[in-house]
Amino acid sequence: MSLSVLGVCTAGKSAVLNSLIGHPVLPTGENGATRAPISIDLNRDSSLSSKSIVLQIDNKTQQVSASALRHSLQDRLSKGSSGKSRDEIYLKLRTSTAPPLKLIDLPGLDQRIMDDSMVSEYVAHNDAILLVIIPAAQAPEVSSSRALRIVKEYDSEGTRTVGVISKIDQAATESKALAAVQALLLGQGPRSTADIPWVALIGQSVSIATAQSGNAGSENSLETAWRAESESLKSILMGAPQSKLGRIALVETLAVQIRNRVKIRLPNLLSGLQGKSQIVQEELVKLGEQMVSSVEGTRALALELCREFEEKFLRHLTGGEGNGWKVVSSFEGNFPNRIKQLPLDRHFDINNVKRIVLEADGYQPYLISPEKGLRSLIKSVLEMAKEPSRLCVDEVHHVLVDIVSQAANATPGLGRYPPFKREVVAIATSALDAFKNESKKMVVALVDMERAFVPPQHFIRLVQRRMERQRREEEIKSRSSKKATEAEQQQVLKQEANKVVGA
Repeated sequence: MSLSVLGVCTAGKSAVLNSLIGHPVLPTGENGATRAPISIDLNRDSSLSSKSIVLQIDNKTQQVSASALRHSLQDRLSKGSSGKSRDEIYLKLRTSTAPPLKLIDLPGLDQRIMDDSMVSEYVAHNDAILLVIIPAAQAPEVSSSRALRIVKEYDSEGTRTVGVISKIDQAATESKALAAVQALLLGQGPRSTADIPWVALIGQSVSIATAQSGNAGSENSLETAWRAESESLKSILMGAPQSKLGRIALVETLAVQIRNRVKIRLPNLLSGLQGKSQIVQEELVKLGEQMVSSVEGTRALALELCREFEEKFLRHLTGGEGNGWKVVSSFEGNFPNRIKQLPLDRHFDINNVKRIVLEADGYQPYLISPEKGLRSLIKSVLEMAKEPSRLCVDEVHHVLVDIVSQAANATPGLGRYPPFKREVVAIATSALDAFKNESKKMVVALVDMERAFVPPQHFIRLVQRRMERQRREEEIKSRSSKKATEAEQQQVLKQEANKVVGA
């Protein structure tokens, strides 16, 4: 259970927590001494003296003084004061004076660091008790307190909120403030405060400073100081209930709120545990008892998990989930681009074509078409397609290996058996490696098949395309000449018309 403190700068938040701890370990001062969240995990150890503080770091313990801890925190806060660090400072302490709670000292609500996200981080949790600190001088305006508005937003019923009116001694001469404090303690304050239990404190001036002074040397000095604080408050707030005054009253009020909160949360916790138990039972029923006690059951479970993995793999591959789209991109994007980047211009250069044709036909000239030379040219160009084909196979292989891992992670059943999951991924990857080598041989064989047989239809199509191109060129020329003739006739007719009009 955690206790988060809310209030403006100089409201006395750190002083109240020091009173709860029983030692002045938290820095206090003007202009907001707390510039970053400070979390103190308290453990009660009755074997320690009232003046002892044990700091726990990992598995090591070290007895420290309150002043040393306070100065260390001041140094850490001052180093981050320029940027207002959001990093939480964490301490774990053992004392004989503090309740077993996790205390969180937050910066003042009027500091820039305390934005909505940080407030929600520490206040929204259902198990966080909220301690609202209102200085006595501001008690008449408690309805406009931002701290009160925040706790009403996150705890509208007030079941995990405790209000503290601090610095009563500093408002002892202000009758209006004391009247507002009395109303809050008696439950007669504004409507927004009615469902919140309120406690009045002087702060650390009596309950800490006096107890830790050199004049108090007995083990019971803290209890004496806390009783003295209650008596002092009683003299200032005459008529206020004793159960609402001082540090002892604050501890009792917190205990009541914590017990009430546990009673409220307990049914939900039990319901959640029952729900989890039901899910576990359903999983066991689904797996079946024989699957953990027989070889046949284990084999059936393994096959079922493999089928789930196969479905996930095919869904990624065919449905485009995960990296499945990259397979299509390799064939339709990267592979054509690699083909376009081949140095085809160099092979189809006129001088290279002449050389290949002459070398292919030899001394016997061709009669109609240099078919043998063209076949040789086509074979040399097709040979260049082998390397892009091999790269395409490698690229698809890498994508499929990634899909195997994604499909395995997306199969819930495999997550319950990590060793089996690793074995499935290893077997699938090994199979893909073997398929990769076979695929490379296959694409090279396909290119060689194309190179070995260039059909006559290829050359026929070459002639047909050349004749078609000549026909289109002639049509374009005829249309151009026809337009020129028509334009000339129009010009002649226009000239004749002008002559007639002039006569």
